[in-house]
Amino acid sequence: MKIRINKAGCVGHARCAAVAPEIYELDDDGYIAVEEIDVPPGQEALARRGARACPERIITVVED
Repeated sequence: MKIRINKAGCVGHARCAAVAPEIYELDDDGYIAVEEIDVPPGQEALARRGARACPERIITVVED
């Protein structure tokens, strides 16, 4: 599973990282730090919860 993020749409709510800090890394300003994440095995449910927590809906889950 991969996570794709539209970084330009991130407004810094940081809800993804609040739900799943192991998966969603923020930069020093509190915005999502990367555009794509390879989700580690066993962390899929957590990654999905983090994606659903984003009020801007800029996080897309890509199933393998």
